[in-house]
Amino acid sequence: MSPVRTRASAAVPPRPAALAAAALLASLGAVAPLAAQRPAATAAPARTAERLADVTPYGGVVLFGNYLDGPLGTNLRSRPAPIGGAQLSVRVAPGVALVGNVGYTRGDLEVGVPVLGGVRVGSSSSWLYDAAVELRLPTTATRAFAPFLQAGGGAITTRLASGPLNTTTTNAAFNVGGGLDVSLGSSMALRLQARDYVTRFASQEVAGVQARGDLSHNVAVSAGLRLAF
Repeated sequence: MSPVRTRASAAVPPRPAALAAAALLASLGAVAPLAAQRPAATAAPARTAERLADVTPYGGVVLFGNYLDGPLGTNLRSRPAPIGGAQLSVRVAPGVALVGNVGYTRGDLEVGVPVLGGVRVGSSSSWLYDAAVELRLPTTATRAFAPFLQAGGGAITTRLASGPLNTTTTNAAFNVGGGLDVSLGSSMALRLQARDYVTRFASQEVAGVQARGDLSHNVAVSAGLRLAF
């Protein structure tokens, strides 16, 4: 018998779909190591949630301008004195708040004399009360410092006493200032602040005569504890 010859099977050409799948797998294999080496996108720092209101008791010092300017370079003024007070802030929009402030200071009254300096002649005390608009940057998880600016107006009630003479007067005052909040937690911050109270001393009676001074700058520098709720 003659051996049975088997016909060699013709090679089946690869299908287009199989070629596409192989190419896709190869491309994915090349891209995967590159994707692993690419640094992850940095997430934006999350903002600390702003509270509805906060209160800030504070203490510091006031540097007074002149109440009155006299002849030959003399003037009437208060010596630098301690100040204490509190601020109440209510948020009205993101980064914007309305602030109410009240402060009290008491110190020495002096007459400034060229060459001699200041000569104590009595005592002075002042109540400061005002309202202002505050613009404040929020703190974030990565930034614990938040600067702020304030501007507003109010009044200063001043009492001057020298021996048997004394006078009490209330004058309008414009104030502008700013500072820095240093976060101590989610609802607490150290507030460092400077404010300039611009006012004009005017009284109907100082030693029996009407007195009116020039515009003066009274700078209060303070530190307080801001408590949010």
